[in-house]
Amino acid sequence: MSGPTEICTKPVKSKSRRTVLKAGGTLIISVMAATLPTFARAAQILAVRVWPAADYTRVTLENDSDLKVSHFLVKNPDRMVVDIEGIELNPALKELVAKIQSNDPYIKQVRVGQNLPNVVRLVFDLKEEVKPQVFTLEPVGNYKYRLVFDLYPLNPPDPIAAMIQDGNWSKSLPEDGGIISPPSTPPMATAETRQEPPLAQLEQKPDSKSGRQPAQPAMNRMITIALDPGHGGEDPGATGSAGNREKDVVLSIAKRLKAKMEKQPNMRVMMTRDADFFVPLGMRVQKARAVQADLFVSIHADAFVTPTARGSSVFALSEKGASSTAARWLAKNENDADLIGGVNIKSHDKQLASVLMDLSTTAQISDSIKLANAVLGEIGGINKLHKGAVEQAGFAVLKAPDIPSILIETAFISNPEEEARLTDNAYQDKMADAILTGIKKYFSHNPPLSKNRIA
Repeated sequence: MSGPTEICTKPVKSKSRRTVLKAGGTLIISVMAATLPTFARAAQILAVRVWPAADYTRVTLENDSDLKVSHFLVKNPDRMVVDIEGIELNPALKELVAKIQSNDPYIKQVRVGQNLPNVVRLVFDLKEEVKPQVFTLEPVGNYKYRLVFDLYPLNPPDPIAAMIQDGNWSKSLPEDGGIISPPSTPPMATAETRQEPPLAQLEQKPDSKSGRQPAQPAMNRMITIALDPGHGGEDPGATGSAGNREKDVVLSIAKRLKAKMEKQPNMRVMMTRDADFFVPLGMRVQKARAVQADLFVSIHADAFVTPTARGSSVFALSEKGASSTAARWLAKNENDADLIGGVNIKSHDKQLASVLMDLSTTAQISDSIKLANAVLGEIGGINKLHKGAVEQAGFAVLKAPDIPSILIETAFISNPEEEARLTDNAYQDKMADAILTGIKKYFSHNPPLSKNRIA
């Protein structure tokens, strides 16, 4: 049996002690070096982007980690001061100064400086008083962390006032109510002679007793159309192999369609966005309801995992699930726009979203399908249809409870051949004409009811 372990009580030689201390110090330094990047390394600003618009101006700082930020407002003159901790001033951040445009509605200029060690200060000199929203976004899609400044005007613009200012809301209704009487003996329709259907004209049946044609219903108010170019701003939508972005293509088509609609005697148009900026899905619906729109038309250019997918489609809302697996996949992609575009979760009205879902009625969906069928029939004349029938899915932008709403996928931007067509001026014009003709056909069979609306 061995005896107790002997504990050495002799002093350690100085050389040995130095060796131990040196080894211990090396170990401590190694541990600190290994953990340093997680708590002390300055974050890097990777890119800065500015999205000015009449609705609001968004400034985005993309960075490689989550940032701690504080901000406050100063008056006389109006300024917003932002302090960002844990970063050093770098060339990417300095670019922000040059990105502010002279026509920005809310920002006059930005000053950037290293306020304290490891703290950068941004000072936004403002053109008017704003109500800012400052929030961060987790990495999603091709984006890393984002710090977002949304500068909203203290008094938001009234969409109806904006339409009045454009001369769009107050244009007078023709004496005949915008109805064009059909010829007594219509000629055979050909590519050259076929005319667009008259607006708000019903298929009249002769009175069974007198045999006379009843009088056509007169329009007693203007028709308001909400056009919704998909995506925008931080959300580019789908991108084609040649680099064309969905958000640009659909905005161009929507502008062409708006110009054609405004030439109609009794149509006026509100666009959910008229420039390159992001609009949350729920806000698109709110904008349409704010102007009491008669129709909501969302315009997109879809993509698929393979470049061979092709054709145009028209969708209506479904309360009972998607009509196909592809429709479900597409609806999910489109509904993810808020994640890509960047929504301030704290201010996002989740209650509104649930109300819109609950109030979406069978009547609204039925009218939407009628509208979708009319538009699909016209689009089929200029492009192959992806499906020969209207499809349905739970698209968030189609959930206005009181507005017939459709989503048009004009073509697959992921298909190189269709991407080329989507960027062609002539094709965009034909697509706009087809959509307008379909809308007029819908109204020829479903004239807008006289409602207690703003005339």
